[in-house]
Amino acid sequence: MYELIIIGGGPAGMTAAVYAARKLLNTLLISTDVGGQVNWTNGVENYPGFQFIEGFDLISKFQEQVNRFPIDQKIGAKVTQIRKIDAGFEIDSELEGKFQAKAIIIATGKRPRKLNVERETELTGHGVTYCSICDGPDYTGQKVAVIGGGNSAIEAALDMVKAAEHVDLVSLTPLTGDPIMIGKLSDAANLTIYTETEVASIAGESKVESIVIKDLKTGSSKRLDVAGVFIEIGLVPNSDIVKDLIKLKQSGEIPVSSSCETDMPGLFAAGDVTTVPEKQIVIAAGEGAKALLQAHRYLRSLPK
Repeated sequence: MYELIIIGGGPAGMTAAVYAARKLLNTLLISTDVGGQVNWTNGVENYPGFQFIEGFDLISKFQEQVNRFPIDQKIGAKVTQIRKIDAGFEIDSELEGKFQAKAIIIATGKRPRKLNVERETELTGHGVTYCSICDGPDYTGQKVAVIGGGNSAIEAALDMVKAAEHVDLVSLTPLTGDPIMIGKLSDAANLTIYTETEVASIAGESKVESIVIKDLKTGSSKRLDVAGVFIEIGLVPNSDIVKDLIKLKQSGEIPVSSSCETDMPGLFAAGDVTTVPEKQIVIAAGEGAKALLQAHRYLRSLPK
């Protein structure tokens, strides 16, 4: 029986683990990977203390700090279920079995909704990205494509037209973003919009070189030479493991208080999997710290 189990190895989970160690909590950190969504980005220029740092290097520093402390870690283990028990919670995990704890922090983040086209997976991090805010500056002066028709895709396109040589905005449907945002697109001279058009494939050996798009009305195809593909068709919260314990938002996000509490005592959540706005590395790290401090208060309130 651990005092605390932290599920997730991204910035929120790693920060919570550091704080847990400093509070001398008997803690298990369990995650399918180390880094979470940070693994999708090459360079980070907006994390305090670093003018520029590679995403891999930043998360390595998180991990190095966690490894300094006597925290049990199960990396590469996927949690499949969480149950409420009298003493707290019990989790099931692939490969590693069952574990119990008095409190749990969910810091499982989100996963991108993928296009599921040829070469998408292989070129992720090498031209294919799911975060224009994170990676956009890397494509200054180059040709790029933004995929999607909602507000996030339009925001990405508006950001990229300021830096890229040319931007192709490709949407499966007519644009669905706010009218005021769609109106701003007309001011961009270096933007081409393709609606009712799908991405058929992505091409490139070691990095993105082009995409092929297909017009759904005519059936015709066209190749676009681009160095970057920003996929902005939405993110899916990794919240399935708690859907039977608490009520999720329609988006799948976990509702939390300002102290990262859920509706179930002893169950906390932090980072991008929650309803907290603005999904950024520094915000996730801060939320991880908040979740741990509140979990510590909860644990100290339990009967001895």
